[in-house]
Amino acid sequence: MKFLIINGPNLNLLGVREPDIYGRQDYAALVKFVEDSCVENGVDCELYQSNHEGDIVDKIQSALGVFDGIVINPAAYTHTSVAILDALKAVAIPAVEVHLSDVNAREPFRHISYAGQACLKTYAGFGFEGYKMAVEFLKNHIGG
Repeated sequence: MKFLIINGPNLNLLGVREPDIYGRQDYAALVKFVEDSCVENGVDCELYQSNHEGDIVDKIQSALGVFDGIVINPAAYTHTSVAILDALKAVAIPAVEVHLSDVNAREPFRHISYAGQACLKTYAGFGFEGYKMAVEFLKNHIGG
């Protein structure tokens, strides 16, 4: 079983960007946490981060026939990107949305998730743990 883990804009600045909201650990720590979570669950993974919407769409499209599941934190594109939604729908790979912060407890514009409409489940506000929860959920959903 192989999962694609996608992180959107500004996640590369974890630890620097608004640490009271996103935490003090950096992106390398997130990568290690996700990789370790996948190993614990017997899942192979590839992590990908981009600040560019089109690159994220291209990566989702390239997942077809390669990955069994997608864990995606579209970050700011959550609230704006119909293109990412359409890409997730087009490939029809089981996907789970993750957000480090509780987006529903934040500004009203963050309550709308386009990408989430193509996802089986959303984990928000659990910090890094949300990724582990998403991996476990997907693994169980797919039947691994």
